[in-house]
Amino acid sequence: MKKNLYPLFFTMLLCSTLQAQDVIRQQSCGNELINRQVDSLKKLYTGEGYLLLKEASMTMESEYEMPVIVPLTEGSWYQFVFIGEYTSRLYEVRMYDWEERQVIFRQKKWGDIDGNVIVYSYVPKVSEFHMMKPVQVNKEKKKKLCGYVMLFKRTAAETGAVPVQQPTEEVR
Repeated sequence: MKKNLYPLFFTMLLCSTLQAQDVIRQQSCGNELINRQVDSLKKLYTGEGYLLLKEASMTMESEYEMPVIVPLTEGSWYQFVFIGEYTSRLYEVRMYDWEERQVIFRQKKWGDIDGNVIVYSYVPKVSEFHMMKPVQVNKEKKKKLCGYVMLFKRTAAETGAVPVQQPTEEVR
């Protein structure tokens, strides 16, 4: 009888361990100020000949990166946008290529004119996945910060529109 209880006990122990693990899931959020900024930037970039490929609102925690993986095509001109919560004091975005080399680093502070918005252009040299890691540091170290990411791709060279920012590759 004891031999029959060991597999049952082991199974119960395994099930309770699996239930106790925390699973991190991306959750969307809503922030009226961020939503107005998103609408304004969408209008600006679509008017400049960009196509919105991806966008997502996301719940973030102060001082923790939120990785966003995107497939990029060699030679295409991309515009990335990250919008953080206005009450945060620091905003950073790092982008890495498939080889995990940092290809972009941008940082803004609360006092900057457009402090909660980070925008950068990028033209990949190779078609591969890239990882964008936005992070924001909040004064109160909140666990429920709102963030928003957008990925635009330049499509209309014939519009004659001047790009908002020239493509650069910067490593710090």
